[in-house]
Amino acid sequence: MALDIAQPRSTPPLVVHIIHRLAAGGMENGLVNLINHMPGERYRHAIVSLTDATDFRERIRRPDVPVISLHRQPGRDYGVHRRVWQTLRRMRPAIVHTRNLAALECLVSAGLAGVPGRVHGEHGRDMYDLDGVNAKYRLLRKAIRPLAQRYIAVSRDLAQWLVRTIGIRPERVAQIDNGVDVSRFRPRTGSRVAIGPDGFVGSGTFVIGSVGRMEPVKDPLTLARAFAHLITVDPGARERARLVMIGGGSLLAEVREVLRRGGAEHLAWLPGEREDIPELMQGMDLFALTSLREGISNTILEAMASGLPVVATSVGGTPELVVADETGTLVAPSDPVALADVISGYVGDAARSSRHGDAGRRRVHSRFSLTAMVDGYLAVYDGIVKSRRCAPSPAA
Repeated sequence: MALDIAQPRSTPPLVVHIIHRLAAGGMENGLVNLINHMPGERYRHAIVSLTDATDFRERIRRPDVPVISLHRQPGRDYGVHRRVWQTLRRMRPAIVHTRNLAALECLVSAGLAGVPGRVHGEHGRDMYDLDGVNAKYRLLRKAIRPLAQRYIAVSRDLAQWLVRTIGIRPERVAQIDNGVDVSRFRPRTGSRVAIGPDGFVGSGTFVIGSVGRMEPVKDPLTLARAFAHLITVDPGARERARLVMIGGGSLLAEVREVLRRGGAEHLAWLPGEREDIPELMQGMDLFALTSLREGISNTILEAMASGLPVVATSVGGTPELVVADETGTLVAPSDPVALADVISGYVGDAARSSRHGDAGRRRVHSRFSLTAMVDGYLAVYDGIVKSRRCAPSPAA
C-alpha cells in the first residue's frame, strides 16, 4: 500500500535535483546555495547530473548529499532516460526537481518511476533559443506540461513567458528570486584588495570586473571590445582603467585575442575560473555583464552585495535587479561603443560609483536574501508534499 509522505516519518522527504551538468554556473550556484541553506530536518537532497560533475560539487557543505553522474553521451543517448528511471526507482524521492530544457524530459522518467512530486525550474535560456520561441522546444514544453505539478521561474520575465508562451496556468507558476549570501559578499573596508599580477593595480586604478562563463550567451567579446575602445578614445582611462574577467570557456582565447589586437592585453587580467570570487570582487570598482540573455544573474547579485555599481545589458531578468540610474546602468546588448561610453562615466565619477554601489547593497538586503529564496522553495516543496498526489508508489 502506498505511504502518505505528508505523515510524520523518520527521515525528511528526499528531493532529487536533475540538471545537465554540475559545474561552475549561475543556476548551479543557486542550487548549491539552496541545499547548503535549507534546514536539514526539512528535506534531504540528491543531485543527478545527466553528464558529469566537476570539483564544483565540493561547494556543497552538507555531507549527506549524493551526486550521481549518468554520463549522457553527445547526440541522442536514449539510454540516459532508462538510467534516470532506474536511479529514481532506487532512490524513491518525494520530489524530482528538473531545471532548464536539458533536464525537462526527465519528468517523463520521473512519472514512469512513480515519483509523486514533480517540479520544473526555468533559470534562463541559451543561444539555441534565446527568446524561448523555438517551435520544437515550445511543443516539447507544452507536451510535458501535465507532468509538472509546479513550475519555478527565477524572474518575472521567465514567469510571464511560461504563462503566455507555454500556456502554464498562473497558479502553477511560482517566481522565486535568487538570493545572495551577504555575509560572504560584502563591500571592502579600508584599502583595496590586491588582485592580479604584481603591479596590476595601484592607488589610482579603476578596476572593471566581470564574472561569468566565456560562452556566446554571455557575450564576453562585447566587454573586451568595449574596454579596447575605451582606452583608445580616453587617454585618462588608459592610465587608470584595468579589466578583470573571471571565468573559463570556449571563447577565452578569442577574448584574449581581441584585447591583444586592441592594445589592451597588458591592462587586463583573465585568470580563468577562480574560487575566491568574494575577495576578487572586493578588488573591483565596477561590475559589468554583457549577456545576450539572463534569468536572474547570481553574479550581478553578488556584485551588488559587494557594493559595486553594475553596468549590464537590458535582457531577461536583469532589469529586475539593476535599477537604472540608481544601482547602475542598463545598456543594449552587443554594443561595445555604447558600453565603453557608460563605463567611462563611472571611471571619471567616483561619487556616482559609490552612490550606485551603496544603493545596490541596500537593494540586495531588502529583496534578494538567501532566507527569502529558501523560504520560497520550502513553500513549493511543502505544498507538493502535503498533497495526496505525493504518495510514493511501491518499489518494483
